This record gives sequence, C-alpha cells and structure tokens, in this order.
Amino acid sequence: MYKASVHPSFSIHGRSISFDDLSEVSYSLIKEGEEFEKHIGEFIIDWIDDSPTISVRTSGSTGTPKTIVLKKNQMENSALATGSYFNLSPRSSALLCLSATYIAGKMMLVRAMVLGLDIHFVSPTSNPLEGINRSFDFGAMVPLQVANSLPKLSLLHKLIVGGAPISTSLRKKIKGILNASYETYGMTETITHIAVKPLNKGVSNDMLFSVLPNVVISKDDRNCLVINAPKISDDTVITNDVIELVSETEFKWLGRFDNVINSGGIKLSPEQVEAKLSNSIGQPFFIASLPDAKLGEQLVLVVEGTVKENDVLKKITSSTLLSKYEVPRQIKTIPVFLRTDSGKVKRKETMTLLKS
Repeated sequence: MYKASVHPSFSIHGRSISFDDLSEVSYSLIKEGEEFEKHIGEFIIDWIDDSPTISVRTSGSTGTPKTIVLKKNQMENSALATGSYFNLSPRSSALLCLSATYIAGKMMLVRAMVLGLDIHFVSPTSNPLEGINRSFDFGAMVPLQVANSLPKLSLLHKLIVGGAPISTSLRKKIKGILNASYETYGMTETITHIAVKPLNKGVSNDMLFSVLPNVVISKDDRNCLVINAPKISDDTVITNDVIELVSETEFKWLGRFDNVINSGGIKLSPEQVEAKLSNSIGQPFFIASLPDAKLGEQLVLVVEGTVKENDVLKKITSSTLLSKYEVPRQIKTIPVFLRTDSGKVKRKETMTLLKS
C-alpha cells in the first residue's frame, strides 16, 4: 500500500487541505467543477489511491501520443528538486493555469501537495491572467500564455516556461518584465523539467541549459541528449534532441534529430535556421522540407497566414546569419498551423495540409 505525501501547509485557494480532505475535495471538483477542475479532481483521486504508480498521457508533439507509467515517489522527488532549485517554501502561493491532463499541470499539483504550497487554479486558457488581480510566488506557463499575459506577467514573481520553443522576440519582452523567469527542458518521461536556463540574463538562444541536482547528462553517437536521473526515472532516457554538451551540467539545445533535413548531402537543423530568422519574420513560421529531384530535400519556409513573398525574401536574403545552404528555396503559407495543447506546432501534420 502506498500513501502519497501531503505537506501540513498545503492549501487550495487559501483553505488548508489535509490528506484526509483530498477525497472530498476531488469528488466535489469532479461533480460540481468546470471541465478543467474535473481533470484536477480526477488526478487527485489517482494521486491518493493505494497504487505506487500513475499513468500519464504524452502530448504527442514529437510522435504518436502514448501512455507512460510513472512512480509516485519519483514524482515527489521531482517536486522536491524543483522546490529546492527555485527556493519554494511552505505557504508560498502558486498558480496552476495548465491542463491537469498532462504532466506539467499534474506536477504543479504534486509540487503544491509535497512542498506545502497554496495552490490557486484557473482555466488553462491562452490568457490565464485575465481577470487576475493578485500576485503569486510561482507559476508555470507555455509560451502562448506568456505572450498573451505580458501586461500582467509581473504578477508572477517566479515563472517557468516550457512546452514549446520561446521566440527571441518573446524572450526580450519577458526580460523587460520579470527578474526571475526560466525556460525549462523536460518531457513526460523525466517528470517535467530536468534542466533550466534563465530568461532574464539574455535573449539569445545560445544561453545554456543547466541541469537540476542529481541529473547526469551525456550524448550518444547521434549527438542526442542522454539523461540519467535515478531519483526520477529507473531507466536511462535517450532523447532525440541534438545538443552541444558544454560541460557535465550544461548543454545547448540544437534541435530535433527527427527534424534534420538532408539537402544535397548537407544536414540542416530547422530549429537553428528558425532561430536565425526569428527577428526577421513577424508571424508564426517554421522551416521544413519538400522533395527535390536534385537535392533530395529542399529547404522551405512555411508561414502561418498570408505574407508578401517579396518582402519576406528580402529579409531572408539580407540576413547575414544564414549560410547559403540555410536559405529557403520556397515560401509556403498555411492559414492556421496545427498545434498541441501547449502551443507547439505539429510540423509533420501541418505539412500534410500543404500537400493536400
């Protein structure tokens, strides 16, 4: 029989909640709450049962969605590591504005219960701070939420941002508002983040991720990140994220191995090209490829909405950051990109819209 930890200082919306209270609270959320509150209640029911494990669904942003079984004690270890790194103390206030159907939202609840935080939850909309007039010590958002919350972002004293890449322009805006903001690196298999990098110290994608305590990193023969974190995962996690390993505790994320484009024998990382173009294109875009008789694959720029192609071409060709191989050979437009719940573009699925 397993009994999950609940700190004596844990509270919801300022009301103290003990372990014995959680069953009543969760059933109330399921029966009377809004849709997002029902998901919170369902997770709490799973959290307080006798099982030592919990099943979590991945978002499917990098492949087919799947169910992963996580150990509750390892989820608690992850919460403790986050609390230590960000100096979260009992009774610190936290805002949950992410869906509790995925690991990021679930872990905000676990952190609150394990660390004794005062958790406040709102609907996980694209503008979660709308109507909020109080501050919070800690919060987590996806980039889309951050972009829509800029006028009120200072209400969050410490903010972690994950789930999708952060554009250079958004980095600049965050830096001007928050002193304690961090981009996170992680996945469901690692129980959310295992590394962070500050957003207030620079706006360049060259900033390095630093791993949390008790995390050992290396890379395989593909130059992809390998994670060994026994406190949060029994197995070594082999990722498809191409990195530059700077030290035993620091790395630079370069892109996804499964996104690499081979154009005429030259291997190109779409994410690296996107970073170089991020200041030149003022609307959502990504770099992809289309079949080419001579090159095998040719680089293309895919833009959401409508654009004046000549204007974009001028910006691209005037960029001194791009090598000759990184210059897109075509510009394609798609009215609306397909995205995950966290706002991450589903590249392959979106490209099928272009080909249909």
